[in-house]
Amino acid sequence: MKKHNFSAGPCILPEEVLKEASKAVINFNNDNLSLIEISHRSKPFINVMNNAKDLVRELLNVPQDYSILFLQGGASLEFLMVPFNLMKINGNASYLNTGIWSKKAIQEAKGFGKVTISGDSSDKNFNYIPKNYEIPDNMDYFHCTSNNTIYGTQIKNFPNCKTHLVCDMSSDIFSRKIDVRKFALIYAGAQKNMGPAGATLVIVKNEILGKTNRKIPTMLNYQTHITGESMFNTPPVFPIYVSMLTLKWIKKQGGVSVIEKRNIKKAKLLYSEIDRNSLFNGTALIEDRSLMNICFLLNDESKKDMFDKMCEDAGINGIKGHKSVGGYRASVYNAMPIESIKVLVDLMRKLEKN
Repeated sequence: MKKHNFSAGPCILPEEVLKEASKAVINFNNDNLSLIEISHRSKPFINVMNNAKDLVRELLNVPQDYSILFLQGGASLEFLMVPFNLMKINGNASYLNTGIWSKKAIQEAKGFGKVTISGDSSDKNFNYIPKNYEIPDNMDYFHCTSNNTIYGTQIKNFPNCKTHLVCDMSSDIFSRKIDVRKFALIYAGAQKNMGPAGATLVIVKNEILGKTNRKIPTMLNYQTHITGESMFNTPPVFPIYVSMLTLKWIKKQGGVSVIEKRNIKKAKLLYSEIDRNSLFNGTALIEDRSLMNICFLLNDESKKDMFDKMCEDAGINGIKGHKSVGGYRASVYNAMPIESIKVLVDLMRKLEKN
C-alpha cells in the first residue's frame, strides 16, 4: 500500500519525477554513467542547470533583469546572505515576525545593523498574519515569510513598500501565482515544494546588489554566484536535477495557475471538514489559513490514540503537528493528490461517528 505522505518536508514529489530521477542515478542520458558521478562542468549537467533556470523564469514569469540562482545552505543560509548583501553598514532593515523561521532571520540580521519589527503575531502563538503594519521608508529592505509551515498561516496579499521587498518562499514557491516584479529578492529551499533537500532557489533583481559598501565573503556574495552561473563551487547536482524534473511536471500540468486551482480545491476540502466536524478545530485565523500546511487540533484528547491508529492503518504519514502548536498538520504540497486528502477526511468522519 502506498502511503499518503503529509510530511511538512522534505516534500512529497510526483511519482513520475521519482521514477525519472531514479533512472538517472543509474544511467543518465543513456551514457552509462550516473548523474551523481558526472562532472558538473560537463555539457549534460550544464544543460540541466540551464533548463532548470529557464523553467523557473517561464513558470514564474521572471523578468530578464533578475538573476536565477541555485545555491546551497537552505533558507537558513539566506537569513545571513540577505543582510550581508542588502543591509548597508550601520543600516536598518524591517522584518515581519510570523514564526520561528522569521525569528531566525531576524536574529541573523541583528548582527549587521538595526532591525525594525514592523509586524508581530507572537502574541497569539503566530496563528495569524499581522495587518495594517507600517514599513518605514528609510529601510534597506523589508523581509517577510510567505508561508509558515509550523503554524499554518500564509500571506495572501504582499505589501506595497517603498523599499526592497524580500521574501522567504520556501514552503509555497510554485504553489500560486506571484508577481515577481513586486520583489527585489525571493529565496526558497527546494525541499518543501520543488525537489529534495540540498538546493536553494534565489531570484534576485540585479540592480539592488553591490550597494552596501561592506566586504562580503566570496561564497556569501550573490554576485559571485551570478558571475559563476551557480557553479562557482560544485552545485548540488541531484537536487537541481530533480527540481528541474518537478518544474517540467508543473509545466506539463498547465503551469502555476493550474496548480494553484488544485491547491485551493485540496485545502478547501480539508478545511471544510475541520470546520464541520465537532471533534476538530483549526488553529490558524480563517482569513490567514495556509494552502500548504493545514494545522488542526483534536478537541477530545481521549480519542487521540484511536485517531492516530486509524491514520496509521490507513497509511497516513507525517501528520503529527509541530510541538509548538500540537495536534495535527497536513502538508498538502503541489504533488499531493486529492485522493490522499479524501482518505484523511473519511477518517475524520468515521471518528466522529464512533
